[in-house]
Amino acid sequence: MPILTPELCHAARALVKADQALLSETSGVPLNLLRRFESGIETPPQGVLSALKFALEELGAVFLPEEGNGAGVRLKFDREERQEIVGWEGEGGSAADDNVI
Repeated sequence: MPILTPELCHAARALVKADQALLSETSGVPLNLLRRFESGIETPPQGVLSALKFALEELGAVFLPEEGNGAGVRLKFDREERQEIVGWEGEGGSAADDNVI
């Protein structure tokens, strides 16, 4: 079974509010290949599927393994929350340097 199906890819994009152009840019996968994949016309190599899955995870998707109920995807954070977290990570140094009482 591929690591990413066209249906899961489309569902993950919808959850993270990413259009095909954004996923193409984020993953480095050509837009025409992404469109053919999501349409079920072409199954890309595993490396391309991995790049798409990684990009979707970076955008906030969490893929759920198939455990009797079928594979799935859910939202980790929405795009705004993710941007806030990225901003927080760059503030104030590492957590070990904090001296909060």
